[in-house]
Amino acid sequence: MVIKPKVRGFICTNAHPVGCAKSVENQIEYIKSQPFAGESKADESPQNVLVIGCSTGYGLASRITAAFGYGAKTLGVCFEKPPTERKTGTAGFYNTAAFHEKAQAQGLYAQTINGDAFSDEIKRETIDRIKADIGQIDLVIYSLASPRRTDPETGEVYKSTLKPVGQAYTTKTYDTDKDLVHEVSLEPANEDEIAQTVKVMGGEDWERWMSQLGQAGVLADNCKTTAYTYIGKELTWPIYGQATIGKAKEDLDRAAAAIMKQLPDKNVQANVSSLKALVTQASSAIPVMPLYISLIYKVMKEEGTHQGCIEQIAGLFSERLYAENPPTDEMNRYRMDGIETNDATQAKIKGLWDQVTQDNFHELSDYEGYHRDFLNLFGFEIQGVDYEADVDPLVEWS
Repeated sequence: MVIKPKVRGFICTNAHPVGCAKSVENQIEYIKSQPFAGESKADESPQNVLVIGCSTGYGLASRITAAFGYGAKTLGVCFEKPPTERKTGTAGFYNTAAFHEKAQAQGLYAQTINGDAFSDEIKRETIDRIKADIGQIDLVIYSLASPRRTDPETGEVYKSTLKPVGQAYTTKTYDTDKDLVHEVSLEPANEDEIAQTVKVMGGEDWERWMSQLGQAGVLADNCKTTAYTYIGKELTWPIYGQATIGKAKEDLDRAAAAIMKQLPDKNVQANVSSLKALVTQASSAIPVMPLYISLIYKVMKEEGTHQGCIEQIAGLFSERLYAENPPTDEMNRYRMDGIETNDATQAKIKGLWDQVTQDNFHELSDYEGYHRDFLNLFGFEIQGVDYEADVDPLVEWS
């Protein structure tokens, strides 16, 4: 079939297998070009890596970096839909298939478990696979993004909410469907909504993963683990930092400390990693973020500081996770977001934010870049792909 993007609101309901494969290939080539690529040393680089949330965005970039930058064995966990004869698979499914193909061609171990990472069943399946194939894991990446979570102990379903905390909030936003800059007012979350968001997006599941991996004896001595977050600055704090999402992200800091306390015999190092704002399937759903990201793309591209997922993660590995005496902030986080959150860059973004209206939005922003990156997530508008060609959506991974 000839596959064209089907965009509805902030999601694309289909994906292009060839485009996804090309995107994965581009990221692999970038990693292979880095100074650290091919210089793997057992005590200074990842050897056996588990990526929880491995199929898109920062999780996929982490898996690519570990495998093609350091030659690591990678086991991934994701929740993706395979294709049918009438419907394409999800982008994450095609990304994973492409990753498997490239890894196997290079003689790299690559296996993926497809299922609900919040469930204990998938945790047990993962542990069994580690025992059978790898032995022990020395790096665990936690990169899950989900609107809901089923508690494995009680069966209760929790749903996350995107709301401010404390008081109502009115701000500018951009409606991508209507091409409209307008004001949006958000009522504050109640205590139950805050608690449910923390249950879904906080550190409880990361902590549960590490506890079960530790109890099963599949964590190597001096194992590292990191969970990804976004902190932002003044413009996004009311809907991100000082909001339901922010409360959940604060819980990641609690979990990092708890993980190290619970696993002292393995000397586990747990850090939250704060990354810059990018177009992801998650961020496109958050009020304010399409407008904010369109403006930071404009500013950071002009400054020459713009980075995508793969550039951010390459730096995280080489400058933080596997650097000697890497810097952390006051909460023991790795900060890769300084290129966005520094005062000079934020002042430029704030200046544009105060000026932007419906009439000048496309002039002051880089919405074209935002929209291209959004379509790229699903394998569309990737340079070098013939989108008029007939393609088979029935791709498998092995």
